[in-house]
Amino acid sequence: MITAAARALAAGDPIGALNRVALRDDPAALALRGIAMAQLGDFVRAKSLLRLARRAFGNREAVARARCVVAEAEVALASRDLAWPTQALEAARATLASHGDHVNAAHAGYLELRRLVLIGRLDDAQALLSGLDPATLPAALQAAHALAAAEIATRHVRAKQARAALARAMQAAHRAAIPALRAEVEAATHVLDEPVARIVGGDADRPVRLDDVESLMTSNALIVDAVRLDVREADTVVALVSRPVLFTLARALAQAWPGDVTREALVARAFRGKAADESYRARLRVEIGRLRASLRPLAGIEATKGGFVLVPHRAREVVTLARMVEEKHGVVLARLADGESWSTSALALALALSQRNVQRALEALAREGKVQAVGRGRARRWMTPPVRGFATALLLPAHLPGD
Repeated sequence: MITAAARALAAGDPIGALNRVALRDDPAALALRGIAMAQLGDFVRAKSLLRLARRAFGNREAVARARCVVAEAEVALASRDLAWPTQALEAARATLASHGDHVNAAHAGYLELRRLVLIGRLDDAQALLSGLDPATLPAALQAAHALAAAEIATRHVRAKQARAALARAMQAAHRAAIPALRAEVEAATHVLDEPVARIVGGDADRPVRLDDVESLMTSNALIVDAVRLDVREADTVVALVSRPVLFTLARALAQAWPGDVTREALVARAFRGKAADESYRARLRVEIGRLRASLRPLAGIEATKGGFVLVPHRAREVVTLARMVEEKHGVVLARLADGESWSTSALALALALSQRNVQRALEALAREGKVQAVGRGRARRWMTPPVRGFATALLLPAHLPGD
């Protein structure tokens, strides 16, 4: 019965698994029941059962205990508990590999990889992905490998690579014959067809897909990227993520290009001043000087009779790339747009913000009816239904000051 339940779970049939072990309390049955409850979405019950199973297995059953740790890590990831101890997962992975259970060891690696992607550590995720060989793994893990490759490529704005990886994931998902896995790949493919940003400036304001952003990034245009808070042209990138005033000035100049922007308008945008008095004008000159120094590899800033104008060195076009929805707490909404339930601690970790700032943002969004809380205390989670055309988290930087 244990073997039959395990095979049912591997095939994505949690009800069939529960029918075989629902009334048993031995460690193996507890573990299988926990995995089944996780597949059914009851993460609280799943955590409890897996914890009981891990404790019930003796010290001599190292492989079984390690498998429980991996299952607990997967439940934590699914419930967006990103603060779970990664050292325990690494130790479990090493134990499984040393005992010849390479399939579950690889699965542990993919769990850690997905966590790294969620918290924005893409270079570490890519290094881990490169060390995993899916060729000898079951179809389900081959699909997981391709999905991870697609997500990393998406975050790096490589739409062609992402689509190729998703095609491989779909092929593997069909071989695995697991409906939930196919649905996950289909959802990821659908996201690539949704707008991820807007091109704004002058009278233009149009949404663009990731493919369009990729083409834009490889063009010779000067791009002021309000999604990741930088200014770039080809391979030259000037990061202004930690200098919000300079970025605000750069965006104002870019959106007015090839025209200039008055000093009054710049003061209002950058300092929220109502009138450009002498103190504001002096501060504006200082900040324009700093921006001019930062953008020296890409463009100059010239004074005009009315204000200032952006003058690219080589680019023939200046483009401003903005988020789909721009509001005070848009970055939090963008992260919640995946439809999953997030804790405040997980959101803070993923967005590199303080937990208190995230709590304030969520409370404000809840008052506006844009998010909702489920549960109480430490089990409280925040979520919002996915909205078609809403800003995705694909292009979010690791840190957005001021949100």
